[in-house]
Order: sequence, then structure tokens, then C-alpha cells
Amino acid sequence: MESPSSIKSKNDKRDIAKLSVLTFLILLFLTLLGSGCKEDDCPVQLIQYSEPVFAPMEEVRVTATYEQAREIENPGKIYYKDGYVFINEVDKGIHVIDNRNLSHPIAVGFVNLPGNKDLAARGDYMYADNYMDLVVLDISNKNKIVESSRVQDVFDAYYYYYEDLGVLIDYQLREEEVQVDCGQGNIDDNWIWFRNLENGLIAFSQDNSGGATTGVGGSLARFTITDDFLYTINDWRMKLFDITDLKNPTEGNTVELGWGIETIFPYQDKLFLGARNGMHIYDNSNPTLPEYISTYSHINTCDPVVVQGDYAYVTLRSGNECDNFTNQLDVINIKDVHNPFLVKSYPMQNPHGLGINGTCLFIAEGDYGLKVFNASDVSKIDENLIAHHEGIHALDVIPLDDVLFMIGNDGLYQYQYDCGNQFQYLSTIYF
Repeated sequence: MESPSSIKSKNDKRDIAKLSVLTFLILLFLTLLGSGCKEDDCPVQLIQYSEPVFAPMEEVRVTATYEQAREIENPGKIYYKDGYVFINEVDKGIHVIDNRNLSHPIAVGFVNLPGNKDLAARGDYMYADNYMDLVVLDISNKNKIVESSRVQDVFDAYYYYYEDLGVLIDYQLREEEVQVDCGQGNIDDNWIWFRNLENGLIAFSQDNSGGATTGVGGSLARFTITDDFLYTINDWRMKLFDITDLKNPTEGNTVELGWGIETIFPYQDKLFLGARNGMHIYDNSNPTLPEYISTYSHINTCDPVVVQGDYAYVTLRSGNECDNFTNQLDVINIKDVHNPFLVKSYPMQNPHGLGINGTCLFIAEGDYGLKVFNASDVSKIDENLIAHHEGIHALDVIPLDDVLFMIGNDGLYQYQYDCGNQFQYLSTIYF
């Protein structure tokens, strides 16, 4: 039988062992705590983030109304049809301009249509987006355009509805100082930040013709019409609408495209999609369901595309929204659409939209004006600069027959040209 003193000794040893373990854990915790930064010591960094903007449904889904002509303030897409020019006022509607006298265009009215960004037309009907809906406008009387019908809830970007907030209609750029996790270091500028709706925190993710006539859009178009189908794209998806009955389109197939899709350009039985990471080619011989063929890849950048003959012309430009520091024109051989390849790259200044008609290639160079090239020899485009019109701002162009429509941030300019020495100014619709 153990003596009381021996039992006490063993208990003391157990207590000391427990204390040692506890001491060790406390010391380890203090060591780890001391090795990092205190939260207040972590660096503060100014970031930009996108904050969602909401509107009640009654302000979002509204019937288009025709109003008197108004000043153009924030122009977007341009569209030409039957002697009239239609200019999108971003998120507000469509300006209607009588352009039958090229030297004297007349603003005749404005279609008030909130959330509008894109448009395309055939016959007497125009198709335009009203946030999440596709709206059909009867344009047979340009002095009294009316809404004819609509297809509801077809555009994904505006599916998000919150009972207490309304419909997600936009994002506004904000700035805020945030404390960076000590172990994270500075936040890379390649990350895009969004306001998280659930908990109010800032979350981030990496930016990685049959009978009726069809109008003509620019190289930045996201709506286009071919055969009896309207093709619409957003950043990742193509939606088709059967417009056999022009007044009453029906929703067709949806094609998943991958992220970063920007523009769509139809040519013969193909669709060419300009994307952040390249140019995608789709077979449209079955217009009800385009099928992927191939991709010409390039570094991430803004990427409109136009096509003529065996060549596609793609402009790449720098700028914050384009995640790139390259400004160039790429000429791509597409004779074999399964194996497109680069013919040659040409340095540019800051190319935006572009257009080609015959041998005449037009490049809208933003603040650097408009450049006109003879592209009869695609290997020597830089040697055949016909004209460089500086002192104007050029965003996009539509070459049509012998007339060029060019939109900038201050107006819609019109020129008559023959891709030789003639390039005659006709008129300007000022913004």
C-alpha cells in the first residue's frame, strides 16, 4: 500500500505535467500571434469595386414610348437601315435620325426604352433589349415608332430579383479603403471586386435575308440578324430568336460560349465572335443551332472583328477595361476555318471598332482619329495608309457602299469615299 506522501508526489507530477503542457500551448499561441501583424498594423489599400444598382420592377419593365428628339449624351451602338440612322443612348433608348439627305441629317425622335444597349432590325421591325426583355418595335412610321410585342425574361444578366431591393440593373464603380490580410500582401490590380449582397463584405473574382431587308450594325454589335434568326450575345452565352414572324419572335436555342464574349459578326454561313482571349468561329449552316469550329487565340484584350473573303481583321487595344497594353491590328487567314492562323500583326495607337468594304479598311483609333488603309495586299497594309484623319475621336465605323458612318464621343460623322484619293466630309450629327 502506497504511503500518502508517495500518492501526493505522483499527483504533483501530474499537475506539473498539465501545467507544462498548458504553458507550452500558451507560449506557442503567443509566439504565433507575435509572428504575424496585428489587424490594425496590416496595410490599408484603396481599391475600386463594383456595387450593384437596383430598381423596382415597375421602373424596369416599361412600355417603349416615342418622344421628341433629344440631345445625344452617351452614345452606344449605331445602326443603319433604309436611309435612317439609329443611335443607342446607353441604358436610355434609341435616337432616330433621318439620313436620306446625307449632307443634312435630321433628328426626328427618340424611343424611350430604359436598359437598352443593343439593336437590330429587319423589315418594319426593330429588336432591342429592355433590361431582361426583348422588345419588338414597329418602325414602319419613323415619326411614330411604337412597341409591338416583347419576349420577357430572356436576358440572363437581369434575372436577379431581390424582393426588398428590386431588379439588378447595373453596377457602379466605387472606391474604398480596405485592410489587407497581413499574409496576402498588396491586392493585384487584375482582380475585380464586387459588393457581396448577402453579408455586405467585399468579394473578388479574377477577370480572366428572305424578302425583308436587314439593317447594318458596326463591329461592336452584340445583336445581329441572319436568315430568319436574331442572334444576341452577352459575356458568356448566345441566345437565338426565330423571327420568321417578324412581329412575334420566339425564343430559340441557347449556346454556351465561354467567358469574355464581346462582339458578333456574321459572314456567309459562319459567325465570328470577338472575345477577350481570341476570335471564335461558329458554323451557322444550321441557323437554328450554331456549332463551334475553332478559335484563334491571343492575349486578353478588347477584340472586335470583321471579315471579308479569306481574312478576318481583329483589333486589340490597351486600356483598363481591356487588361492589356497591346495596340495592334491582326490579320488572320480563315480560308480553312478549322485552322485559322495569323498572317501579320500591325502596330496601332488605340484601335476600337473597324470596318472593311472592298479593299478599303477603316480603323477607329479612339483619341487618335480615323485611319483608312488599302488592304488589297494583307501583307503590306502598313505601307498603304490612304489617310489619317486626326483631331477627331473615333469609336466605331460602318462602311456602306461609298458612304462611311463614323461614331465618336462628340458626334456621328459621315464621309463619302472611294478608297483612293477621295474622302469627302459630308456632315456631322453632334452629341
